[in-house]
Amino acid sequence: MGENTLQAILTAAKAEFLEKGFRGASLRNIVKTADVTTGAFYGYYKSKEELFDALVSEQAEHMMDTYVRVQNDFAALMPEEQIESMSGVSGRCMEEMLEYTYQYPDEFKLILCCSEGTKYEDFVHDMVEIEVEATHKFNEVLKGLGIESKLVNPRLEHILISGMFAAFFEMVIHDMPVTEARRYLQDLRLFYTAGWQRIMGF
Repeated sequence: MGENTLQAILTAAKAEFLEKGFRGASLRNIVKTADVTTGAFYGYYKSKEELFDALVSEQAEHMMDTYVRVQNDFAALMPEEQIESMSGVSGRCMEEMLEYTYQYPDEFKLILCCSEGTKYEDFVHDMVEIEVEATHKFNEVLKGLGIESKLVNPRLEHILISGMFAAFFEMVIHDMPVTEARRYLQDLRLFYTAGWQRIMGF
């Protein structure tokens, strides 16, 4: 009975958050839809924030951990190896992220579109900042190898990286079929790899 009650709460909450976003969602509606008492709800979660967290925390943490791991592994490579493998490492990371995202489309739509007012509202921005820092480090590697990078404007750098992530997550936001998303990602990779190589001079 307890497991059924919990699942009913989570199912009702997901639908409510997807429709109205975190701020607009009503605990009263969630409890009513789940057909449980308010007391039963508070036996599982202390707040609306905790309920939202229960729906998306696993996916958000996995995605961020994957991204940070790839960045750290890349930074640990020798300078020459970084240049040779930059496109491949980046591409494999994006493919891994894409496949994982499509395993949990509702959860990522909650993070991307419905999380204002929660700790997840800056999820994409946080990924952008990680990429900006990694790009700075790679820029220094290029300079150390005598390669003159043209990426000298921090504002342009942030705009380009933000645009890259916005394009990537558009697939989920607009319910693109996964087979189409895989093709889209290949084109996105070609576009951004060529652009980064041109502007960074390698």
